[in-house]
Amino acid sequence: MSTRKRIYIAYTGGTIGMARQADGSYAPAPGYLEQQMAGLPELRDERVPAYHIHEYAELRDSANMTPRDWTTIAEDIAANYADYDGFVVLHGTDTMAYTASALSFMLRGLGKPVVLTGAQIPLCEVRSDGRENLITALLIAAHQPISEVCLSFGSRVLRGCRAVKVNASGLEAFDSPNFPPLGRIGIDIDIDQRLLLPPPTPDTPLSVQPVDPTVRVGALRLFPGIAAATLEAVLGPLRALVLETYGAGNGPDHDADVLAVLKAASARGVVIVSCTQCLRGRVNPAAYATGASLARAGVIGGHDMTAEAALTKLIYLFSAGHDEERVRELMARSLRGELTAPS
Repeated sequence: MSTRKRIYIAYTGGTIGMARQADGSYAPAPGYLEQQMAGLPELRDERVPAYHIHEYAELRDSANMTPRDWTTIAEDIAANYADYDGFVVLHGTDTMAYTASALSFMLRGLGKPVVLTGAQIPLCEVRSDGRENLITALLIAAHQPISEVCLSFGSRVLRGCRAVKVNASGLEAFDSPNFPPLGRIGIDIDIDQRLLLPPPTPDTPLSVQPVDPTVRVGALRLFPGIAAATLEAVLGPLRALVLETYGAGNGPDHDADVLAVLKAASARGVVIVSCTQCLRGRVNPAAYATGASLARAGVIGGHDMTAEAALTKLIYLFSAGHDEERVRELMARSLRGELTAPS
């Protein structure tokens, strides 16, 4: 009997499997990824796990991904969970951090590795980074005791709900600004076991919380001179907003109209979460008067969550049926290691 681990590859689209078009651009092409992988001798090495590729019927550039796609991926993993030792999700880089964050929340009771990866250069090109990313993801999914969603790219393994895309053209495209990498990829793949989420108990089943694509959650970046009317128009149809604030969670406390719009929206039940525009650091509403004014208007602090994690967490919580007060409470609590609680 073979002892090789079995890995399920969910191929959603993205640069890694794209083909060059006549005009020189890249686009997804059905069957092309499997064709490219068949030509890689490294994947036939006995140290590489056996794998099955499931190519989605509609391959997407990740710029076209929606919450419906998050549910498709999560339910695909759940349907094949018993038959495989780990899972690799091949995904475009542009919205990979959103999908990694969403899957972190949606896959409840996860006891096997789910590794998202992709490429900045397609496999069909001579200098593709996709080969190393793909092989590394397969090895992590097969041989590392990870019980969470992670993102493996370049030289690092990151917690899925801590990852952000930071480089549009470099091969180290992702970072985890407020949490250490789960692992480093060099001559060896070194996973820091101390940072991993604990595995569920053996009898815990995997379950999926689908997300409701009709939940109206938005994001808005503050900018100098933002008009109250702009903010009011954005907030009007929403149940929740990720408000990307300045520095430690600051906003224009001299603009009474802006504060009035925020206060009115909070009073009618809109959950407004402050996340810093800075790449690193955390929201501390009490640090400055400008942050305290937002808190008095009903804006809650997002701690050190990424904007991607905050947005997907809001969608997840409302999809799970929580009311506004419970959502506010849970946004301050770490569910999947997405935030660091204040000491």
